Amino acid sequence: MARLRVLLIGEEAAAMQTLRMLARSPHEVVAVMTQGLGGLSAGATVAGVASQLGYRLWPARQAKEKGVAETVRREGVDLLLNVHSLYVLPAEVVGAPRVGSFNLHPGPLPGYAGLNAPSWAIYHGERRHAVTVHWMDGGIDTGPIAYQAGLAIEPDDTGLTVSAKCVRAGLRLLHELLEAAAKDTFPRRPHPDGARRYHGREVPHGGWILWTQSAARVVNFIRACDYLPLTSPWGHPRVCLGGREMSVLTATRTGEPSNAQAGTVGWRVRGEAFVAARDEWVRVRRVQIGSSTCAAADVLRPGDRFSMPAPTEELSHAIS
Repeated sequence: MARLRVLLIGEEAAAMQTLRMLARSPHEVVAVMTQGLGGLSAGATVAGVASQLGYRLWPARQAKEKGVAETVRREGVDLLLNVHSLYVLPAEVVGAPRVGSFNLHPGPLPGYAGLNAPSWAIYHGERRHAVTVHWMDGGIDTGPIAYQAGLAIEPDDTGLTVSAKCVRAGLRLLHELLEAAAKDTFPRRPHPDGARRYHGREVPHGGWILWTQSAARVVNFIRACDYLPLTSPWGHPRVCLGGREMSVLTATRTGEPSNAQAGTVGWRVRGEAFVAARDEWVRVRRVQIGSSTCAAADVLRPGDRFSMPAPTEELSHAIS
């Protein structure tokens, strides 16, 4: 098996696990490009893991600086791996490694290009999802597919659990890629038929819960935002009661039809409060006010009604 010289550009747990996988492989890590190079907490960040393993660290911003493509060529990089880094690399950098540049994307392409694919998949009610390793070509998630693995989204999955599934499946795909690249075999196939859907940093309806939507859509949104105990890229889903803003952290469907006005609190049981969506009662379990979290029944009373936020173009579109 050929020994490859690998440049890793990455963030988050996926990049940390990729580093540990590379350390167990016969391949050589040329350098690691990542953010947060100040204050290296051993093992707690990509920079910390890289430092622990003795790898050179380059600041992530360097990926977009003039001359970095020449540096990649001069260092003899065979393979560039982009793992959960949000930097859009210039075409000349992507084309600099001898073998090529590959991106680990936590979603199926072309339908879930861009950011936060696991959350969008839950929000849209998907039952199946995928993780993709694709060739980089200077665009955003536009290059040919090398490997893809499907995974199930269960009714109790959250943004965090689906993301974790993507990381586990993605590491297996990166391992396949390294084995194939070492044998000079490079899978490459076009994106399957289907509309390309790109998501940026936007959050559905500005991060507000719209109780006028179906219970399925309300609960899907809450699940999609749930990365506890980690920070959610979408923040916590917001509601407004009596002029006071709070967040709903966890909620589930009940299957019980509701004729009450959407957003009305019905009754409370064992710390939970039941709130009417358009078609069904939703069981709300935990809420947050400021920095304090508590059981929903501690702050919600029967007859309370959540008010709608001020109309915006995004909200008007969601309501319609």
